[in-house]
Amino acid sequence: MFSKLHQRYAKDLHDFIYYKFGQQYNPKDKVQEAFMKLWQNCKKIPPDKAKSYLFSVANNTTLNVIKHKKVVLNYEMNTKTADSDPQDPQFLLEEKEYLERYQNALSNLTEEKRMTFLLNRVEGKTHKEIAKMLGISKKAVEKRIYTALEQLRKDIDKI
Repeated sequence: MFSKLHQRYAKDLHDFIYYKFGQQYNPKDKVQEAFMKLWQNCKKIPPDKAKSYLFSVANNTTLNVIKHKKVVLNYEMNTKTADSDPQDPQFLLEEKEYLERYQNALSNLTEEKRMTFLLNRVEGKTHKEIAKMLGISKKAVEKRIYTALEQLRKDIDKI
C-alpha cells in the first residue's frame, strides 16, 4: 500500500515543491521527508487523506527551511563587517533588490503561468512538450509564457 502511494504521488509532490519553491530547497529531500512522516504516522492517516497530508508536510517543511535561511541570512548580514566584502556595496544592494523583485514577480504569477514559464525557461522544454505534459494546446502554452513575460517585465520595472 505504501509503495503504491509513493509511486502515485512522489513525482507530483516533487514537481509541486520544485515549481513552488525552486531547486535550491531540494525537492527530492522534501518528498522523502514527507513520506517518512507519513510512514511514522500511518496509523493516524487514512489512505484517502494521504495525498493532502503529503503535500501539507512537504510544503510546511520547505517553509520551515525558508524561515531558517532568513534567520541565518539576517544573522550573517548583522555580523558581517563592512570591509570583509570586496564587491561594491551599491552593486550588492542593487543585486539584492533585483533578486527580491524577481522572486516577488514570480510569486505574483498564477500557478499555471509560473509552471509553464519555468518549464520553458528553466528546464528548456519546448512549447509542444509543455502542451503535451499539461494537456493543453500549444497556443495556450505560448499565451501563458507571453503573458508571464509581460507581467514579469512590468513587476520588475523593466530592469
